[in-house]
Amino acid sequence: MTTSAALSRKPRSAALLARQVMGEAGIGIALLALVLVFTVAAPKFATSDNLTNIATEITLNTMLAVGMTFVILVGGIDLSVGSVMALSAVVAGPLLTAHGLSTPVAILLAVLVSALVGMVCGLVNGLVSERWRVPSFIVTLGMLNVARGAALQYTNAKTVYDFPVGFSLFGTSTVLGIPTLFWIALAMVAVGHLVLTRTVFGRLVFAIGSNEEAVRLSGHRTSIVKVAVFVISGLTVGIAAVTYMARLNIASPILGSGYELSAIAAVVIGGASLSGGKGSMIGTLLGACLLGVLTNGLLLMGVSDFQRQMITGLVIMIAVVVDYYRGRLAARLPVEA
Repeated sequence: MTTSAALSRKPRSAALLARQVMGEAGIGIALLALVLVFTVAAPKFATSDNLTNIATEITLNTMLAVGMTFVILVGGIDLSVGSVMALSAVVAGPLLTAHGLSTPVAILLAVLVSALVGMVCGLVNGLVSERWRVPSFIVTLGMLNVARGAALQYTNAKTVYDFPVGFSLFGTSTVLGIPTLFWIALAMVAVGHLVLTRTVFGRLVFAIGSNEEAVRLSGHRTSIVKVAVFVISGLTVGIAAVTYMARLNIASPILGSGYELSAIAAVVIGGASLSGGKGSMIGTLLGACLLGVLTNGLLLMGVSDFQRQMITGLVIMIAVVVDYYRGRLAARLPVEA
């Protein structure tokens, strides 16, 4: 490597380091500060049982936020994840109660069917949005109603329950004192992180979010990537649906209401830009943890549901404002020519 080439890399390294400090590190510091505040203000917050509850509570949002991260990175949005999760659950749920199937086979079929339903819904979202150039906000808003109505129609508005004991025990089991379902969520974050940072597909996701036209002119079919991220979102929704059933031992056609907002909030708080091209899986995980800690801490302090909603909304608004100024500061950093 020539001297000039080596020198040209120094500003780039410094810029990347600064962005990282302003991103994941900043969110991590905010999360740590919030934990310290609630530890002092709510004596029961730091107990092992409550920390286990927090890990359990943020599992679903983390799973949904993993898929949402891919969508937001290309400049899209998916408002249908909550309703699609309900549809996936009620379609897969009856398989767990089917006669003549052993518990392991029933669980495997339920996982496959739930994932398939989610991926099909994601595929429809992506294809409609790309084929007819309809904003993903509108398409997924339509899917939100279609999936919810289909879930209610499929079950005649009834809840599916009475799942196998082994399935329910798995949903409440722990490994090293941490809920097994949360380990699965962490594995999904790890896989998503590797895809975004170590694969060509991941680089294309970031590039499309930053400058889609440049990616298209370079010879890549951006439509395929943009459809794929919605399919990935549907896959994570399907996994989250099975997780929900394992945790609560029911499959309800009304589950997941409002979950899409929590997933979007986790991604945005984690440092992603709604215009695309910026974000990370680590940031998304920290954002989901911050929301979970905030909700749990406020609950222990006796804050009412209405007040918690207002405070959570305020946190999201602050995160968007902080992202605006962080973007302006990052734009002033030196980058490689």
